[in-house]
Amino acid sequence: MSEQIDSRADLEVTDRTRLNRRAQRGDHSRTTVHAILDEGLVAHVAVAGGERPMCIPMIYARLGDDLYLHGAVGNQVLRQLAGGAEACVEVTLIDGLVMARSAFHHSVNYRSVMIFGRPRPLEDREEKNEALRVIVEHIARGRWDDVRAPTEAELMATTVLALPIVEASAKVRSGPPVDDEADYALSAWAGVIPLSVAAGAPEADPRLDAAVPAPSYAIEYSR
Repeated sequence: MSEQIDSRADLEVTDRTRLNRRAQRGDHSRTTVHAILDEGLVAHVAVAGGERPMCIPMIYARLGDDLYLHGAVGNQVLRQLAGGAEACVEVTLIDGLVMARSAFHHSVNYRSVMIFGRPRPLEDREEKNEALRVIVEHIARGRWDDVRAPTEAELMATTVLALPIVEASAKVRSGPPVDDEADYALSAWAGVIPLSVAAGAPEADPRLDAAVPAPSYAIEYSR
């Protein structure tokens, strides 16, 4: 089982999570880190300091102070991590395009999290199945009870890792552009174009029985 962590305390700042550039945007609050992870859908997962650099996108989920990662047993990154390598995991949410008066100061409003650590492979059948349930529920709350649970063969074909959220930090940019003082007199439009994830109307599988209605979590989906 995971080491007991005080979920009320801020995350400890380490050499890898200390922000050196734009340090004012850094946030080591566990509440901020958890909120960003809970809203995101895709993490970029890499082996920290590996001989063969590789970064892959992956659906994930958080439960308490563990981040669950999963994929096929043949996945090279997961195989290295399951074997004891350290992970670097990053999640970013884009909130807007920041349009400055100069090309140099264009930016984006974002919320991001970086996590370092050594994940542990989940071998216990019940713990592994629970992690997969959490991942499915992270995608759409209420979905797990509507679908077939994984078979033994599917569990065997899937690697599931639990990465403790201990060495982590958030970085956030918000607000309008920050221009050089002289550029505020320019006539170029400046401001923020907000961006968000918006769900469209559910599109049924062509092979779905027409009598099966779309569930409420699909019709009303939001992050």
